[in-house]
Amino acid sequence: MQYGNAMPASSLPADSAHHSESRRFATGRQFELRRDDAVVVVTELAAGLRLYSRGGVQLTESYGDDEISPGATGITLAPWANRVEDGVWYLDGKKQQLDITEVSRNNASHGLLRNTGYALVDESEFSVTLEATVFPQHGYPFLVLHRVRYELDDALDLRVSQTLVNQAQSPAPFVLGAHPYLRLGDVAPEDLVLTVNARTRLVADERLIPRSTAPADGPYDFSSGTAVGPALVDVALTDLTFDGGVARHTLSAPDGRSVSLEQDANCPYVHVFITDTFPGRSKAVAIEPMTGPANAFNSGDGLRWLAPGESFTMNWGISASL
Repeated sequence: MQYGNAMPASSLPADSAHHSESRRFATGRQFELRRDDAVVVVTELAAGLRLYSRGGVQLTESYGDDEISPGATGITLAPWANRVEDGVWYLDGKKQQLDITEVSRNNASHGLLRNTGYALVDESEFSVTLEATVFPQHGYPFLVLHRVRYELDDALDLRVSQTLVNQAQSPAPFVLGAHPYLRLGDVAPEDLVLTVNARTRLVADERLIPRSTAPADGPYDFSSGTAVGPALVDVALTDLTFDGGVARHTLSAPDGRSVSLEQDANCPYVHVFITDTFPGRSKAVAIEPMTGPANAFNSGDGLRWLAPGESFTMNWGISASL
C-alpha cells in the first residue's frame, strides 16, 4: 500500500505508536499508529493527519515524503479556522492586524500553527498526543496552547480531540477546526456520493467571506446524497443534524462501501470543499469540522472566548464501512 505519491506505509516502523527519526520528512517526525489492519500517520508539522487506511484501503488523501500537505490536507487549525477578512479584527475597539497568508484574496488563512512543529506529549500503543503554543503576536495578543490527540479505537475508527487552553491573563477568542480530505481507495472521486445533513449554508463573496445565510437547497442540498460528479464546491454549512450528539457526513461508493467524518456538538459547522486542483487526483473532497465559520473574529458567528486558565475541546473522527 502506498500513500501520497511516495512512501509505502511498510517503510515506517511496524511497531505501533512510534515515530521515524532515521529519515527526514518535509512535515517533520512521522508518528504511526497501527491496530489490526488500520494505519494512521500523524505529522509533527501542524499535528496533521497524513494517512488513515483500513485493510489497505486509503481513506484520506495523502502526499509524498518531500512535500508539505497540498491544499492543507489533514492539518489542524487554531486559533481560527478558515479565514479572517483582510487579516483585520478589533479587540476592545483596537485594530488587530494579522499576517496575510492568503495573498490572492488578502485574507489571514487557517490560523497560526500551519507552519509550526508540534511537540510530542504522550504516546501509547494506539494513540499519540501533540501540542504547540501560540505566543502573543501582532494580530493575536494571547498565549494559548493547542493540544491534539489521535487514537485508533477498538472498532479501528480514528478519533481526534483538539483542545485549546488559555494561558494568558485575559479572555482569548478562538475558532478550532481541521482540514481532512476523505477518499475511498481507488474509487474515482466523481463516482462517490456525498451525504451531509445541514439546513443552512453560509453565502460567501468572491473572497470566500460569508455575508449572509440561506437554506441549504439546490446544489447545496446533500441531505439525500449527491454524486460528486463534475461539481466544484466551497461552502460552509450549519444547522447540522446531530444524532446522539454526533453529526455524520459520508462518502459512499457504488459498491456499498463508505467513509464518514463525525463531529460533536461543539462543532456546529462543517465546510465542504470539492476541488480539481489536488495533485495527482481528478477531484478531492475535504470535509472540515469547525467550531465557527470564516471571519468569525468579525461576525461573531461561532466565536468563543476562553477565560484565563480555561480549556475547550472539540472532537471529531473518521470511520468506514468496508
